[in-house]
Amino acid sequence: MSETYAKRLSAILLDAVTDKDPQMQEQVCGALCDFGESKPAEVLSACEEHLRLHEKLAHPYRTIILRAMEIVVSNHISELDKDMARAIILLASNEMTKVKELVSDWQQAASSVLVAVGRRFISSVMEELLSKFQPGLLPHPCTVHTLASLSVSNVFGVVPFLTSILSTMLPMLGAAKHDSMKVVFCCALQRFSESILEYLANLDQAPDPTVRKDAFASDIFGAYDILFHQWLQSGGAKLRLAVVEALGPMSHLLPSEKLEEQLPKLLPRVLAFYKKHTETVHVSKSLSQILEAAVSVGSRTLDIHLNSLLAALHAQICVPVESSSPLVMSNQKEVLRCFTVLACCSPDRLLAFLLPKLDTSNERTRVGTLQVLRHIINTAGEYLVERRWDRPTLSIFSMKRSILL
Repeated sequence: MSETYAKRLSAILLDAVTDKDPQMQEQVCGALCDFGESKPAEVLSACEEHLRLHEKLAHPYRTIILRAMEIVVSNHISELDKDMARAIILLASNEMTKVKELVSDWQQAASSVLVAVGRRFISSVMEELLSKFQPGLLPHPCTVHTLASLSVSNVFGVVPFLTSILSTMLPMLGAAKHDSMKVVFCCALQRFSESILEYLANLDQAPDPTVRKDAFASDIFGAYDILFHQWLQSGGAKLRLAVVEALGPMSHLLPSEKLEEQLPKLLPRVLAFYKKHTETVHVSKSLSQILEAAVSVGSRTLDIHLNSLLAALHAQICVPVESSSPLVMSNQKEVLRCFTVLACCSPDRLLAFLLPKLDTSNERTRVGTLQVLRHIINTAGEYLVERRWDRPTLSIFSMKRSILL
């Protein structure tokens, strides 16, 4: 197939995008993707040119073309040359930030194109995004969102940029006035923290094995201070939940003395969210991360709050639930993860809390307790059997352990 014919066929398909029938629009998108399997460069070039030359094309149609571009780029990233990559990056960046108001489908499609290109051309994508992420200016929310998405999709490529990104972002947090922008920053801080932790966990494969947690600690604590002491106090429900989600991975990056200092305030605030939100999986996930961070620094604060932690977590396990609900199943998984952490650091107090609950007349309490016991025996059994208990407690535990196993 000649290049001229491929270009003409692409143009015909692109003109058909404006068909009023949604099914036809989806078929056109699929046809562009299919054609892109055999002629990726030609299809991408035609899409880029079409969007660039038709500035007045309505955003629903632009979204369809961008979706097709993202699929073709993802499937053929190794065949993309530098010039085409640069053209696509500029186009997608412009599409994403063309209007100030949020037009989610259109802007998300453009963001996804940048993330797809960034899997190979990370330096070029970061150069473009950072040109729109300047000190003293509040960036477009989609720029922040895309930086966050890139940090997850290309950890090794983005983490080396994060020290400067976090330093630039910190003053922006104080300039954000609307909850919607604050939520974007929270999500970014969550993703950045997760990416840093993944990078540090895989230093043997990292391009720069000299990266250390300390390099991020100061800025992460500065952000934590704003999120916890300001946004969590005054924001709406969506923002408060976004803050709690971010605090989980951020807690691992706080200086150990700062984490220990904050835990007496942090743990009760997170536990309080169990009473305020029906979908608690995000609370449980954040709590498990905070507990892991606390244990990793040898925190003594957990002992003080252990009773309230156990009561809140046990209540989550014992709530009657629809087992088929993915959110409920995910929440139970995170709650059990919390119990594993506590079993490793306070096995005696954990069993002293759980074992008497097996004698209650409430069936849901017994079932929930057995579920926790089964889990901690499988995940932290060595911490349990090594403890020196009194003979009655030991015999009860041994009996229950044999039943559960």
